[in-house]
This record gives sequence, C-alpha cells and structure tokens, in this order.
Amino acid sequence: MCGIFAYLNYNVKRDRRFILDILFNGLRRLEYRGYDSSGISIDYSSSDPNSQLSFSAPPLVFRQEGNIDSLVKSVYKDVALMKLNLEEPFCIHGGIAHTRWATHGEPSPKNSHPQTSGAKNEFLVVHNGVITNYEVLKETLMRHGFNFESDTDTEVIPKLAKYVFDKATEGDQSVTFSQVVLEVMRHLEGAYALIFKSHHYPNELIACKRGSPLLLGVKELSEDMRSGALFLDLNFISGNGHPKELFLSSDASAIVEHTKKVLVIEDGEVVHLKGGGVSILKFENDKGKCGNALSRPSSVQRALSFLEMEVEQINKGKYEHYMQKEIHEQPESLTTTMRGRLKHGGSTKAKTVLLGGLKDHIKTIRRSRRILFIGCGTSYNAALAARPIIEELSGVPVTMEIASDLVDRQGPIYREDTAVFVSQSGETADTLLALEYALENGALCVGITNTVGSAIARNTHCGIHINAGCEIGVASTKAYTSQIVVMAMLALAIGDDAISSQARREAIIDGLFDLPNKVREVLNLDQEMKDLAKLLIAEQSLLVFGRGYNFATALEGALKVKEVSLMHSEGMLAGEMKHGPLALVDENLPIIVIATRDTCFSKQQSVIQQLHARKGRLIVVCSKGDAAAVCPGGSSSCRMIEVPQVEDCLQPVVNIIPLQLLAYHLTVLRGYNVDQPRNLAKSVTTQ
Repeated sequence: MCGIFAYLNYNVKRDRRFILDILFNGLRRLEYRGYDSSGISIDYSSSDPNSQLSFSAPPLVFRQEGNIDSLVKSVYKDVALMKLNLEEPFCIHGGIAHTRWATHGEPSPKNSHPQTSGAKNEFLVVHNGVITNYEVLKETLMRHGFNFESDTDTEVIPKLAKYVFDKATEGDQSVTFSQVVLEVMRHLEGAYALIFKSHHYPNELIACKRGSPLLLGVKELSEDMRSGALFLDLNFISGNGHPKELFLSSDASAIVEHTKKVLVIEDGEVVHLKGGGVSILKFENDKGKCGNALSRPSSVQRALSFLEMEVEQINKGKYEHYMQKEIHEQPESLTTTMRGRLKHGGSTKAKTVLLGGLKDHIKTIRRSRRILFIGCGTSYNAALAARPIIEELSGVPVTMEIASDLVDRQGPIYREDTAVFVSQSGETADTLLALEYALENGALCVGITNTVGSAIARNTHCGIHINAGCEIGVASTKAYTSQIVVMAMLALAIGDDAISSQARREAIIDGLFDLPNKVREVLNLDQEMKDLAKLLIAEQSLLVFGRGYNFATALEGALKVKEVSLMHSEGMLAGEMKHGPLALVDENLPIIVIATRDTCFSKQQSVIQQLHARKGRLIVVCSKGDAAAVCPGGSSSCRMIEVPQVEDCLQPVVNIIPLQLLAYHLTVLRGYNVDQPRNLAKSVTTQ
C-alpha cells in the first residue's frame, strides 16, 4: 500500500540537493508497493539551536498527483521560484517522504502526504494504513476550531498532535515530542505506520506503528565504526556523538543500498530520533490512564539485525521490467528455496527433507485434527495447489480459507488444529487478522513468508521462509512457485514417518532436485507466448480451465492476466464447466485448458472434446509429446503449449510459467505498466 520513508543526517554535512535526492530515491524504491500520488517535506533552513531565526521558518511541504517524476519536476520548479539554495548545507536535518495509495479521497495534491496540522506546518505526518475512527476525531477537532482541507483519514493525526501540544504547553509548560505522539496514539484506532516531523522539535523525527510495517536503518559514518566489527547495540547509538545517517522505511528495499543494519519496529513501539540517538518507548493503551497520558512511558531495549539482502536484487539488471526479471529468475529462486533442505540420503539412508523452523512442532502437526491453509490472492492459490499432496502424505484433512472470509465468518478454529498462514510479504492485513483470531482460539500457527522479521514471521509459533529473494513486481511470480515448493516440502516432512509412502516421497524429492532445470526448459517458451499474446491483444475476456493440482494453476493464471493486462479472465474448475460456464463457449472466446499428465488427464481430454464440439477457441497446455492425444482435430483446431512432465504435485510450478509469460507480454503489448498495475498494491496492509 502506501510507502513511507525518512532520512535524518546527524553531524555530517549534506546539502539540500543531496537530501532531496535521497528522499526521491527512497520513494522510487517504494514505487512497486503501488501509488497514485506522492510528497515530501524538508526544512526551509538549517535548525541551529543557537539561532532563534531558524526556528521561525516552518518546514516546506511538496505534494503532487501522479508518478514520482512529476513530484521531482514540481519540487525543483517550486524551489527555483522560492530561490532556495540547493547547495545550502545541513549538519542535522530530518526529511520525510510518502507514496500514497488512495483509500480516503481521490488522488490529488491536497490528499497527498505529508498531511499537515495547518498553514504553518507545525506538525507533519506521513501514514501507511487506515484510521477507522477518523470521523469521530474529525468532528471533535472541528468543534475545537480546526479546519480540514483534505478528504483523508490521515489529516486528523497532525491536527490532533497540534491540539495535544497546544493544551500541554498552556501556561508555559513544556512537553516532549514523544509525549505528544503517545497521547495522539491513545486516540487512534485502526492500522498505521506513522512518521512525525514538527516545527516545534527541529531535527527530530518520531516513528510508531500498529499493524503496518516499518523499519529503522542505521549507518555509522565514523572511521572506527566502518572498520570495526558489526555493531548491534542501540544503546551505543544513543550514547555516542558519531556522525551517522538514520533511515525509516516501510520496506527494506529503500534502505539496503544505504545500510544493512536495521531494526524491525514492533507494534506499539515509538522510535524517537533525536541528537543522533535512537530511543524506543513502549505505547501502552490503558484507557484508564488517558487523562495522564503525558506521564513517563517505559523504555524498550532492542538490538539491530542484519539485512540478508543485496542491492542487485532490487535492480532490473538486463531486463526491461521487474516482472520479466522475476519470471526468469525462477530457476535460481527455486534452487535457493530448496538449498540445505533436501537430503539425498545414500545407499542405506532414505531421501529426506529438513525444515529447521518446524523441527520442534512437526509431531504436533502430524497429530492435528485438521490443517487450515489461510491466505489471500496468489498465496491462497499456492496453498490450493499444495493441498492434494499434503492430504495424501499427511492423512490429515486440509481446509482452505480466504483470510478475510474466515475473519468475517468467525469460522470455528480449535486447539487441535494447525493453521498455516501464507503471505509473501508477511504483512498482509487480512491474514494478520486471521492469525490473531487463530492464536486467540489456541491453534498451532505456522507462517510461510518471504520476509524475515515480518509480522507473520514474528507472531506465529513456527514457520518456513521461502527464500525466493526480493520480489518487486506487484504481480507475484517467483514467490508463488517457491511457496508451492515449500508446501510440497512441508507435506514431505509431515509424512516422513510413514513407510507406506516412502517411494512416493523419494520420487517427489528427485523431482524437486530436477525442478529448476525443468523450469529453465519451460522458460524457452517466451517467444511462443509473446506470439500468442499478439493474437489475444484485442480480446476482452479469457477463460482458464483446470482441475486437480491444476485448478490452482487456472486460478493463478487468470489472476495474472487480469491484474496486469487488465483483461477480464476467469479461472474455473473444469468439473464445473457443464454447470453454467459452457453457455459462454463460442468460436470467439479464447479458452485455455490445462491438460498435463496426471490422474485427471482423461477427464480433461473429455472437457477438450466438449469444448471442441461447440467450436471453442482452444489453447491447451499439455505434456511434451501429448499434442496428438489431447487435441481432437489436430493442431489446426487448437493451439498447443507443450511443457516438460514432472511429478504431478510439482506440475503446477511448471504449468504456471507459460501463463506468467502470457500475462507479461499481453500487458506490454497493450501498453500498460506491468510492474505497477492500475489500482493495485504489492503489500496489502489495509482491509
């Protein structure tokens, strides 16, 4: 969803141009999250504590609808009109920036962030999330004389901060920045990650969160810190006067090029950047103490961690788009997902799977009354693809749940259940709410995510990281295939104690070892899928039929086409074809049928025959060498896409790749933005 970014330099000279470039580049790294407008705030002049003049100039705010390049042009135009010196140095400066994905109010400069407390910009806020009680707060503030300019839920936050500050400083009393923010937090309901900047507290920034992701990055610039050992103690940061740069971001991708030393901010923590130090306070929302909210809060001791991420992962390299790069990275991402987890065994030892994150809980999972897979979108589809093999090898009933629907229904979850939460980002709002619900009901909770330190990774009892690498394109590709592989390995680990299925498990493990090569082979269909996209470029609709393991392939393939190429597409269970969808079939509607070799192959042959009899315009994905057996009238009556044959439970990994390529080429040919589809966000952190 929205992206927030902040940069604070301490005891190191940075001119205004450099600061602007850092903020703009941070926003560019967050573009993939989805946005429709953006904005930044910087200081008008250097806030030297010895100069009273500098305190009279409020911070500057720049906001613009459209892409970040539009913001950049607008900022430099305004800077030139104001005759600001871009070379003016700042030894200490805190700047904030934001990309907005509209939830309340249309995309426009007035609705962009930073949102302000008023004309003097006394308090500024950038926000990712949704404030659910903003209407009540807005009415209250309006009764106290505040005027609102935007349609956003966010605007109540800086105005509430000003109200708290004004009340607390009546009669020449003083109040700290953190006390103001803590009092504001007591009144907010919903999910949020916030960064505050204030004219009254120059060179200070405060970040806090509840539900939405937020990280702190620390870059020490002194010689002893650059040459010394890895430094992890936040107390040491607070206690030294070394020159440093501090970064706040919704995502590690905006920080990794500057530093790999990060702190994942926890829910309820208030991180105060002041005087080159970092202090962390714990917000405790005790309703009974609201009247005494400005009392001293408790402090928290935390340590930095080290980002397992390289700058190269967030660059496009030789590719034109991130989605294209990530489709073609899948042989490597699958290899990384499996690295260290598959054991060949030997002449006397069986082939096995080792999942270290589950070793203390695997027996509990085997004894579960049922296993629930909970996710949204692509993550849900990946779990659906893995369901049959998990049921087969575990002997435990498997239930699929869309996270939002489970929470809406308050569906029954029991202590004897294992609930598996699947999310690429680990921050998906609906999945987090479902996790909270499952924990309340006493289920064993397992996380499957691509993000170390994410909310799901932290709050589940155990889990597996898919290790697919950073995924920038909004349409998930390599994370989907890695999720299927991880869940296949989960099935192997759960069924590892059954002698009866040993041969089956070993065949799957052999298939996993060879899977990257099969994916590399199917990527050779790139030009063929581009040619197919040219034939479909003017179509308005597309149907995709699958069954068994490949029902999920049909859903995911249709999802890819609709989310990036903006063509209506629908994935359907082939067994339901005669119960309504058959009425849509004619000689004009393109239909993709997944008919690779598995236990459902003969049924899919029958489906193809029925569609062919009604002059359906068929595109068939089949196993290599099966074209003649699958297509009733020869290649002239249907277009064939032949893919390598692998173990049935791994076939969805191979089968989805032609559909990913088709979606990519359709989007490019139709002239749409493949990495940032209209109205969509990478990480859905609001309900």
